[in-house]
Amino acid sequence: MASGKILIYGGRGALGASCVQFFKKNNWWVGSIDLTENDAADANIVVDRDADWVAQEAAVLTKVGAELKGESLDAIICVAGGWAGGNAKKDLAKSSDLMWKQSVWSSAISATVGANHLKPGGLLVLTGANPALEGTPGMIGYGMAKAAVHQLTKSLAGEKSGMPDDSLVVSILPVTLDTPMNRKWMPDADTSTWTPLEFLAELFHKWSKGEERPANGSLVKLITKDSKTELVIV
Repeated sequence: MASGKILIYGGRGALGASCVQFFKKNNWWVGSIDLTENDAADANIVVDRDADWVAQEAAVLTKVGAELKGESLDAIICVAGGWAGGNAKKDLAKSSDLMWKQSVWSSAISATVGANHLKPGGLLVLTGANPALEGTPGMIGYGMAKAAVHQLTKSLAGEKSGMPDDSLVVSILPVTLDTPMNRKWMPDADTSTWTPLEFLAELFHKWSKGEERPANGSLVKLITKDSKTELVIV
């Protein structure tokens, strides 16, 4: 019998795949939501990238319901997203549109799935960004989208948000994650300040089990120094 049930939104990305692997290793039922399948997951919900926001939400809800067969989820971890640079001079709408689709659509759909399928006391984790706590002039679309995720987190933690009783909604605010792509594009960077994916997978596992949880609505900065990661609540 599985230890619990979890959905990973963005289950094919570097962090998402690491989470799928970690929870599977710990005997959880794991569902992956992404644009392509993750063969390691127990169930795959593939999102149509050409569908609009409303259609994506409806399709994901229907598919999640079919997979769960009336059972509830212990946790939903949304680590879907991406990055785009750019300022107001060129392609602001283009980069903002991409960031909105990758970060805000996925976060909002995760919230809807949570409102409908999380157990009371369940966990919803969204992915914000530390730079979006302030202005991001060199990556305006990215900053706007991540700031919207921070606002969504606060809203979902409030009364009448539609989330199940005693549920926990938090956002992680990474600076730099230690992913293969980051190592490829920043070969000379100081990786001792990068947060390991395994650290996050373990952290999500603890929170999913109700251990060492921050307060509802927390924005949790991940500050890594000398290869040690500290959680700072903002």
